[in-house]
Amino acid sequence: MEQPSPADDVDLAALFDDLVRVETGLWNAVDARLRAADSGVPLSWYETARVVAATPSCRVADIAGTLLITIGGASKLVDRIENAGLCRRTANPTDGRSSHITLTPTGTQLLARLATVLRDELDTRLRRPLDADTLHTLAATLHALRP
Repeated sequence: MEQPSPADDVDLAALFDDLVRVETGLWNAVDARLRAADSGVPLSWYETARVVAATPSCRVADIAGTLLITIGGASKLVDRIENAGLCRRTANPTDGRSSHITLTPTGTQLLARLATVLRDELDTRLRRPLDADTLHTLAATLHALRP
């Protein structure tokens, strides 16, 4: 007879609830901090801008794939960010059906400024309440669970 694993007694539904509530609370706190900064930029815009900055020849499909959102949702985000003057679309020379997205100088400056706000809020919410070993374990665990 096989011995039960120590993980067999973990209530996965409760774990799921905790994980979702922590993520929602963390998202809301970071979103509020970013909006309160002089920019008023929501976290969804910031996350999109991070993908654009990190992805050469970025397309809407790249944003959707990275953020695990729909192409339509990513396109609407880019529309809003572009209308705010923070990014621009240019013709994709190899595929006329898509555009390349780049940050404008204003978008690049805003992203850099908000990175400090993000780091400060994450320090408050994650680094301060967790010891280094726990934080490393959490980071490794979440990385292992990512799709």
